[in-house]
Amino acid sequence: QVHVVESGGGLVQAGGSLRLSCAASGRTFSGFDMGWFRQAPGKEREFVAGISWSGGSTYYGGSVKGRFTISRDNFKNSDYLYVYLQMNSLTPEDTAVYYCNGNPPRTEDWGQGTQVTVSA
Repeated sequence: QVHVVESGGGLVQAGGSLRLSCAASGRTFSGFDMGWFRQAPGKEREFVAGISWSGGSTYYGGSVKGRFTISRDNFKNSDYLYVYLQMNSLTPEDTAVYYCNGNPPRTEDWGQGTQVTVSA
């Protein structure tokens, strides 16, 4: 059963912006902190950004702080909550597959991710 679906990735030039979206099962993630993670080719998956259930607290990995903004909407519809990642001032080092999950993440809840490619 798919619990998260990520979208919004694509190819962008360095300095550009993208907004990622995550539709997460409300039944699975109700009450949970959520996070964005990424995995670049040949590297371990890493934490990018996290947000509390209420949205009142946000936290970021060091390499994205000041450039990325995480937000959420818990009540957009009855079946899903939505988590967003606004990414600005992108660099080639941001190239990766981006994933949404609870925070801390659960192994069974990894989705397919969405590919972000930043050209120099």
